[in-house]
Amino acid sequence: MRYQYRTKGTCAQEIAFDLDGGVVKNIEFSGGCAGNLIGISTMAEGLPAEEVIEKLKGIRCGKKPTSCPDQLANALQEVVSP
Repeated sequence: MRYQYRTKGTCAQEIAFDLDGGVVKNIEFSGGCAGNLIGISTMAEGLPAEEVIEKLKGIRCGKKPTSCPDQLANALQEVVSP
């Protein structure tokens, strides 16, 4: 199933992704630093959502209280444990 998440506090404005049996697929960030976000998407592709959440939750971007990886973890957490 395809999900969309509006980010908060990051350069990327939105994250879209699929969950197939709890596995993360087809992650797309809108906005933000393309190289870093492609890297994050590629590394998370095919992993269980719970593992991605565990690895990315709480990562900060400089002095900001969040980051694009943290926002991906938040998006996944909303779907996995609403």
